[in-house]
Amino acid sequence: MIKAYAVFEPNGELKPFEYDPGELLAQQVEIEVLYCGICHSDISMIDDAWGMTQYPLVPGHEVVGTIVQLGDDVRHLTLGQTVGLGWHSGFCNDCQHCDSNDHNLCASAQGTVVGHYGGFADKVRADGNSVVPIPDGIDLASAGPLFCAGITVFNPLVQFNIKPTDKVGVIGIGGLGHLALQFLNAWGCEVTAFTSHDAKQQEALKLGAHHTLNSRDEAAVAAAAGQFDLIISTVNVKLDWNLYLSTLNARGRLHFVGATLEPLDINVFSLLMGQRSVSGSPIGSPAVIADMLDFAQRHDVKPTVEMFRFDDINAAVNRLRAGEAHYRLVLTRD
Repeated sequence: MIKAYAVFEPNGELKPFEYDPGELLAQQVEIEVLYCGICHSDISMIDDAWGMTQYPLVPGHEVVGTIVQLGDDVRHLTLGQTVGLGWHSGFCNDCQHCDSNDHNLCASAQGTVVGHYGGFADKVRADGNSVVPIPDGIDLASAGPLFCAGITVFNPLVQFNIKPTDKVGVIGIGGLGHLALQFLNAWGCEVTAFTSHDAKQQEALKLGAHHTLNSRDEAAVAAAAGQFDLIISTVNVKLDWNLYLSTLNARGRLHFVGATLEPLDINVFSLLMGQRSVSGSPIGSPAVIADMLDFAQRHDVKPTVEMFRFDDINAAVNRLRAGEAHYRLVLTRD
């Protein structure tokens, strides 16, 4: 039996829950969970905000642990190996995206917490090719958020061939943004942090930003016209997107990794005249996650985390709901 924490209704509390996972499939591994991050996406699933939650729900998709069982067909992993598991726990392995190593774009991908029991548990199962080994030298206690927040902001750098000479802005210095600043700085870019919180400006500079702009000061933002090659938006609120488009250089890109739910009000002429682009992306494939981990280890990119014991899980979730997390929350058994 696997011992977990589950929620049984929208907005409900997490309660102890046990389930029998059945026989391990040939392509699967079983991971003993050492740490698991708590993400806003877990809150969205708990609340059924996206209309796809199945109860009982065991959240948790920022898993760090060790392999305790291997399926017969899994050849690239070993028992006792330290690994991580992110948003996806399986893929079809038979579509053009899987064939081209873009597994995260697989239309039939299995979500770790969508119709599947996740990592708020002592163990979790996943297909072997969705699990990524963690390199030596990475702090395991803080590594979990790299498998969601980290890859979410790292993936665009790879997909759009961002150059070390590019000027990049980051909107929102929170759970995603604080990692984006670190990755971009290590990538070699000139980095500007857009934040509405005065207190975060100095912190943004310490995290890797070279400049800060107050996102509530429209005159200051407008004064940056034509400056950026890329802007990454990590926020989930409506902003004056046309104002931000005006700060892009020719062929610049406004890229969304935060789930803004309201429709975008975009002036198409601003796109046409400068050949600018608006885009978005989900996490990344296991191959890109592996590259991200290597990059993070080499450049000491590390999430800022607060630790909670698994038996304090509801206190941790409530802290995240209240917007008090700084910057990510991680559950531990220690």
